[in-house]
Amino acid sequence: MINSVKMARGFTLIELVVVIIILGILAVVAAPKFINLQTDARTSTLNGLKGAIQGANTIAYSKAAINGVQDVGDAVASDSGTSRVDIGTGTDAKLNFGYLQSTDVELINAMDISLDTDPSNSADWYIELGEDGAKTAKLFQAGSPYIADDTKECFLEYTPAAAADQIPTYVVKASGC
Repeated sequence: MINSVKMARGFTLIELVVVIIILGILAVVAAPKFINLQTDARTSTLNGLKGAIQGANTIAYSKAAINGVQDVGDAVASDSGTSRVDIGTGTDAKLNFGYLQSTDVELINAMDISLDTDPSNSADWYIELGEDGAKTAKLFQAGSPYIADDTKECFLEYTPAAAADQIPTYVVKASGC
């Protein structure tokens, strides 16, 4: 008599299907913890706004230099209109040392965006104003975690130039997005 015992090698089809199903369930549960698309989207949007303000400031400074008012502070210019330029939106934006001030009116005039100071109003962006257009302003998006909890950093800080030899600063703070 010949002993014909066959040794099974590998997985059965049932075992393979069960392992694939278990891996699929684990992937569905674990993926959102590793891939946070909302945070990436908010951060990218803040970086886009930063670029828009930088671009508007570049145009504003260029036009101010052409007019010879790039070194004029808003306190000197007052309401005489000498430090106002239209950068293409059809409305003059008030400048301070050749750059946009950190007020909602001036940013709207320069960039033609939906911006408001009150998050309960309908707008795409909100701003916590700087003092007198010369202090740091915080700009944040509608739906930002910063609206409900101001300890969460999910905003753009814009600080305009405070002197003729300074440039504005733009800082994206996205650790809480």
